[in-house]
Amino acid sequence: MPEIRLGVFPPLEGAAPASGDQGAFVAAAADAGLDHVCTGDHVSFFVGAGFDGLVSATALATVHPTMPVSIAVYLLPLRHPTLVARQVADLASLAPGRLVLGVGIGGEDPHELESCGVDPRTRGRRMDECLTVLRALLTGEPVTFHGAFFDLHDALIVPAPHPAVPIIVGGRSDAAVARAARFGDGWIGIWNSARRFAEVVARIEDQAGKAGRSPAPRDHAMQVWCGIAEETERARPLLATAMERFYRTPFERFERYSPYGTAAEVAEFLAPYVAAGCTTFNLIPQSPDPETAIEGASEVKRLLARA
Repeated sequence: MPEIRLGVFPPLEGAAPASGDQGAFVAAAADAGLDHVCTGDHVSFFVGAGFDGLVSATALATVHPTMPVSIAVYLLPLRHPTLVARQVADLASLAPGRLVLGVGIGGEDPHELESCGVDPRTRGRRMDECLTVLRALLTGEPVTFHGAFFDLHDALIVPAPHPAVPIIVGGRSDAAVARAARFGDGWIGIWNSARRFAEVVARIEDQAGKAGRSPAPRDHAMQVWCGIAEETERARPLLATAMERFYRTPFERFERYSPYGTAAEVAEFLAPYVAAGCTTFNLIPQSPDPETAIEGASEVKRLLARA
């Protein structure tokens, strides 16, 4: 069984990073044995809040000399893929081998897409074109592409990232699963059961084989909001408050997929996903303080390794 990697998001204030010393947070996560830190991406989420994922990832990567950074997930269809390729190549040169680019189409707030000039009904097709162009540009070779949304002739981004930046495709729909099989180095699940996770892993392997990809994508991740505290009773309200503030919807909608309690209880919830083929967990821990979040996440990783 492959080694399980586990990373954490720094504290959030609503839909934006909390103020504070991110350098200290990243250093503490590294010292605790965690494998990476994470950041998300929103342009104008519900009340106009957000943070650019690549800018945030650059900030996190430059405050520590070795800690990897995972963007989970970057709303790729909201941008032009040539500009994204330039940013990814630049960040890869600043932190070689330390970036994982997770991508998704968004959609919880359709107005966010509209504010970026994107018709929400086209976001899936735009994503397919974005991934086609981005993948090609990150090879460092000239790219000519004529699609419904993007038109390029001999576009070029150099130097190409070395090593290559893994691209992990997020999403819960059948289209997202097919996209991961065609374009991704893996898949990021969120709000799904371990049984569903295993089914998706099997489908990706099957569809990737039919598309002529060998080996099939293997780096499958699970994005998990969780509450970690010394008492279960304290963990739930911390998690519920944060998620309701972020998504503007009742916590009960997410509760069955969002564990809370002690580190042991969170690890027990996550263990079936390891058996289902998950190799990476991106935790969004809600705790009384950042120190408890990091300590709890580290204990979750230790318990999963033992299991």
